[in-house]
Amino acid sequence: LAELKVLPKGHLVEVERADLVGEYIGHTAQKCREQLKKAMGGILFIDEAYSLARGGAKDFGKEAIDTLVKAMEDHKNEIILILAGYKREMENFLSTNPGLRSRFPIHLHFPDYSCDELMEIAHLMVRERQYRLSVGAAEYLRQYLQQQVEAGRPNFSNARLVRNLIERAIRRQALRLVDRRIYTRDDLIMLLREDFVLPEEEEAGIHLWQA
Repeated sequence: LAELKVLPKGHLVEVERADLVGEYIGHTAQKCREQLKKAMGGILFIDEAYSLARGGAKDFGKEAIDTLVKAMEDHKNEIILILAGYKREMENFLSTNPGLRSRFPIHLHFPDYSCDELMEIAHLMVRERQYRLSVGAAEYLRQYLQQQVEAGRPNFSNARLVRNLIERAIRRQALRLVDRRIYTRDDLIMLLREDFVLPEEEEAGIHLWQA
């Protein structure tokens, strides 16, 4: 955007509710101004933006929304705001302030990843962490991700689900190997099917696959 001369700098600042909403009167406006100052000349990306309106009329999130709307008006040629979140929640969010919908006329909907795309992401994440998936682990991921894709849940977390599964598996692999006296390099980098559990069953320790 800077090269296209749309913005002076074109840098990106990513924030969430905790970065914008304070704990007492006046704190929220201060936090918002700090983030707006960082993003001035570039883009302020607000993830899960709908959470700013989750507390009702008395929540400090409303003050954050009002501050952001005013900043967009005062600095419309100096900053771009991008709001991200689930479609249904974002529709409700845009209704919380009369000025929001008119200031965000462009809505982009990104469909969920397919199972094949999620598996590509999984293999990429595993390689970046210098691990490998066993055949059984890859089969687990594909079966489980296919189930999630077909379920079509409105709040499906896509790549975040994959990341959480892999990070849990890495932790479980470390626990599995901690009591072993002898192990090979392959043992250290290989994630097995037994290292994976369903996210909602992690605390209970129940495996999707049973021996």
